Amino acid sequence: MKLDLQDDNTIALKFYGGLLGALIPFIVFIIGVVAIALSGAPDEKGFWPVLILAMSLGLILAKDRTAFSEVFIAGMSQKIVMIMIMAWMLASIIGILMTLTGFVEALIWISNQLSLNGVGFVVATFIICCIVSLSTGSSFATILICSPLLYPTGGVLGAHLPSLAGAIIGGAAFGDFIAPISDTTIASALSQKAKIGATVKSRIKYVVPAAMLALVGYTITATWLNVESSTNQVMLTGKPAGLIMLTVPALIIFLFLKGKHLLHGLLFGLIFGTIVGLGSGLLSFEQVISLDLENYVAKSFIIDGINRAVGLSIFTLLLMGLVATLKASGLMTNLVDFAALHAKTKKQAESWIAGVMSTAVLLTTHSIVAILMVADFSNKTGEKLGVPKIRRANLLSLMACVFPFILPYFIPVILMSNMTATGKEFGIPQVGPLEVGLYNFMSWGLLVMALMTLFFRFGKNSNNDK
Repeated sequence: MKLDLQDDNTIALKFYGGLLGALIPFIVFIIGVVAIALSGAPDEKGFWPVLILAMSLGLILAKDRTAFSEVFIAGMSQKIVMIMIMAWMLASIIGILMTLTGFVEALIWISNQLSLNGVGFVVATFIICCIVSLSTGSSFATILICSPLLYPTGGVLGAHLPSLAGAIIGGAAFGDFIAPISDTTIASALSQKAKIGATVKSRIKYVVPAAMLALVGYTITATWLNVESSTNQVMLTGKPAGLIMLTVPALIIFLFLKGKHLLHGLLFGLIFGTIVGLGSGLLSFEQVISLDLENYVAKSFIIDGINRAVGLSIFTLLLMGLVATLKASGLMTNLVDFAALHAKTKKQAESWIAGVMSTAVLLTTHSIVAILMVADFSNKTGEKLGVPKIRRANLLSLMACVFPFILPYFIPVILMSNMTATGKEFGIPQVGPLEVGLYNFMSWGLLVMALMTLFFRFGKNSNNDK
């Protein structure tokens, strides 16, 4: 499954204070998000004022404010942004549909049949999400599919909630790094002129140790921090009636495996799930659409799902607009030129490739955009100093699968935090973005492997291009 990227922006922005002036709005944004996350922000709506402040600072510091406005709007209106917002809405609707039709209770029933407690469910969640992400090649799809089903179930079973959320996003990062159909794998390999099959094979030595570290981390935290469920006994027992709804995520995954578009898979899943719910009696027509004439409002699980996605959607729009202005400042171009001048040896080349890629990810907040921005520098520097193309591709993907899944201002982390709101119907509290990233042991494991690669030359003999 591929997500199209669109970047037609050719406007160059100049700021008072030079590149520092371009960075100031982004620095304010990061500081604000981290501060709010540390204070326990209830949801992503708390980040809206910070983004508006950052946007205002950028406009004030821009020498050409009309150009700044045009770049900001162009960044918001990119095709990838529209795809993400539609995905948030459809996935939120599907999540509410699965809750209404009793699928969470069915998963609880299965867990009881398998004698899974909270600890076992966290470990099982990580493994399930690894399989889903490996199958779909999409971290977003994995979070969107698995969160509404597994998070409430684990919460009812008494699982440690940050570990549970971390297991879901950790499983999503697993496939993003190694799946042959992952956008990250495709972009990193093809941009370095490496064969995808050989690149995927070379990543096993990175992903297996990282996954083992993650399993140990989830087992330890889920055991030590496990809580007794306060949910009533009927809920703990669960009911098997909703098992038929398993066909909904199965259909979505099948469509993704067939290479269908993200919206194609989610929309067909929603249509199919609604039909199955109505046909089985698990969903009433009044839950699909009803009119409250006294209060002049319409009621629908579809409306509830869209409302749930509003916070994340506005956050995404504002963030991508801000990122577009930073890209238009030429900051990354200057950084790449600087790195190209200072890479003199093979080891230095690897360090600069990883460093520039990390910076690009941190500033663009989008791994694919970052890979494409750094690709030419990585190619030329790596070829000049003898860094194999597969090793270059692996360095790019390692950086791409760490920061976006750990830091609280990245969309995958915000999305995962947003999706934990699906537990509210069962009395399960939401997990903040800071905790989501902290307990993503898979990405922390990949960071360990990245450091071993850079400082101890791990994998240097097996990353050749022969």
